[in-house]
Amino acid sequence: MIGHSINLIIRGFICFILLSLVMAASAWAAPEATAARAGAFEGNERFVLELSGPVTYRYFTLDRPLRLVIDMPSIVWGVGKSDISGGRAIKDVRHGAFRRDQSRVVLDLTQPVQVVRHELIPPRDGNPRYRLVLDLAPLSGKRWSAFDAVEAEQVEVPAASSKPVTPSPVSKPSPFKPLVVIDSGHGGDDPGARGRTGTWEKYITLRYASALRDALLATGQYRVQLTRDDDRFLKLRHRVSIGRKAGANLFISLHADSSPNPDTRGLSVYTLSDRASDEEAAALASRENKVDILSDIDLSDKDEDVASILIDLAQRETKNKSSEFAETLVDEFAREINLVRNSHRFAGFAVLKAPDVPSVLVELGFLSNRKDEALLNSTDYRKKVIRGFVRAVDSYFDKQKKR
Repeated sequence: MIGHSINLIIRGFICFILLSLVMAASAWAAPEATAARAGAFEGNERFVLELSGPVTYRYFTLDRPLRLVIDMPSIVWGVGKSDISGGRAIKDVRHGAFRRDQSRVVLDLTQPVQVVRHELIPPRDGNPRYRLVLDLAPLSGKRWSAFDAVEAEQVEVPAASSKPVTPSPVSKPSPFKPLVVIDSGHGGDDPGARGRTGTWEKYITLRYASALRDALLATGQYRVQLTRDDDRFLKLRHRVSIGRKAGANLFISLHADSSPNPDTRGLSVYTLSDRASDEEAAALASRENKVDILSDIDLSDKDEDVASILIDLAQRETKNKSSEFAETLVDEFAREINLVRNSHRFAGFAVLKAPDVPSVLVELGFLSNRKDEALLNSTDYRKKVIRGFVRAVDSYFDKQKKR
């Protein structure tokens, strides 16, 4: 009887071990790539890789031949024929094992491109898959973006895995290109102001942000990222977070104003006020986790007074740079654009409160004024505004280089 009981216990233990192993294997199963496609999207080219689970990833570019490489932990490649019929820059998509625990996806390109946005989108809106999305913008002439190249051995992924993998030359990084993050105000359930003839602010800001992105990329001097490229709602703090996590060198938030007085019109530029800056520094210093408050500075081991001083110093430097860019904007806009009086203004807008990223908020005009609303919907006016932005950005970063 005792022997029988022991036997049952042993069998139960074995079943438990086997079940645990099965569950562990399931939990650690590699995500499967189920589909890959590319197509035109808002003047750029969008590559989408659908996955059964989340992945971490890094990307970089290589030339001779032109390729965009995406490395990630091992995945199961279940992609059939890739749908790249709508794309121009991407001619083929390949996959291979870079190392035993790492997968490599290679996009063969027909022209030089720059990644202007990348995101891993979780399952939503009825889509059960994760989507790795990269937006590619063409680069003019012979310019080639290598600012994301890693300082490591780069390996060509063979079309057929039976061939040996051989090293290819490492791309040499090009001179540093500042990152400009452009924030389209409002979006989704938050449409913003409405014009006298029905124009919604959220559409105006997105249109101008996309045009500014394209104009800055066309210079070949900058990297550009949008906080949103479609009609979606973003919390104010998330907009700031996008810029900081991306390592933005400049943050530009676009809006279209409204006023009870229908005769009020003109463009204005806002930076953070002293009072708002001081209140934000105090709030940041009082938080328990201060590791990421300032880029490259860990404040977690500093007492509240020291942390507050360091944050305040960083904010003052950031505020000075923000004001410098705002003044440059006002000067450039004044050449072609109608401005409000005292066009450089100060306020406590939440999107201006990044302690380490120079930031401005631009009210492009007043939708509550019929003339401004018509101008904001005008292609010619938009071109004038974009020209002013590009001149100001060029001037600002030229001055930064000389310091």
